[in-house]
Amino acid sequence: MTVQVIPVWKADCLLGEGPVWDERTSRLWFVDIKGGRLHSYYPDKEEQQTIETGGNPSFVVLTEDGRLITGSRHEIRHVDENGFGPLLALIDQPAGNRTNDATVDAMGRLWIATMDDAEQSPTGTIWCYNMGTITHAGTQAVVTNGPAVSADLQWLYHVNSGERQISRHQIGHDGKCDKGESFIQLTEEEGYPDGIILDSESCLWVALWDGWGVRRYSPEGELLLHIPLPCARVTKIAFGGPDMKTAYVTTARIGLDEQALADQPLAGALFSFRAPVAGLPLPRVRL
Repeated sequence: MTVQVIPVWKADCLLGEGPVWDERTSRLWFVDIKGGRLHSYYPDKEEQQTIETGGNPSFVVLTEDGRLITGSRHEIRHVDENGFGPLLALIDQPAGNRTNDATVDAMGRLWIATMDDAEQSPTGTIWCYNMGTITHAGTQAVVTNGPAVSADLQWLYHVNSGERQISRHQIGHDGKCDKGESFIQLTEEEGYPDGIILDSESCLWVALWDGWGVRRYSPEGELLLHIPLPCARVTKIAFGGPDMKTAYVTTARIGLDEQALADQPLAGALFSFRAPVAGLPLPRVRL
């Protein structure tokens, strides 16, 4: 099928990431990790807002009472239009690590991926924040991405970006993940798997860093769809809009040389396209 990809905001993100749709306000939130910014976009009004945080916000999610939470370095904090707010939790991790991607499951638990910011040591892992308590959930990688949790709370999908692998893990009653199994293995030509999200048919969407696009895989790991984008470093998608069939895609320009930036003038932009299937609103964090 042919999908039209539209640039909706030339945000020039160094490292755009973590888009999430607020269905209550019809607003998209996303971050620029290395730019230290929190962005919001109102598609109905075509309004854009940027908040300078002074840190490295790596994701943004919503709470049940409508507030925002982000991760920066070793901290999980509230964030609002004035920047970082009260501290929720500290992650006990190596000094060179930082938070990366995150998701929220149907129980309101926040699952946080961490990584070695120098991208050298396999110290990245998954943590789970559950109503004031943060625990180590398992897995290990240099750059941990995802995660995504199935609606039935049975599976956690974990991305080991450096190894080009997405694995699938059963979640125990204690919130721990088993060793898991390989779900998708990409080749060098396909790029690196970055952010992931599940849709209403339990299919997995994967953003491809240095892969120039996004992909949709079946629950069995079969490639169903590849949608090309006009820039190489694609980071994550989110579903939004009244019918949850508008996909928003974040991208990055970090690490691209002058020639690459000239060839990719939209690197770091926010894009959208109409998806063939609806997504699901991301659950909200229970505090």
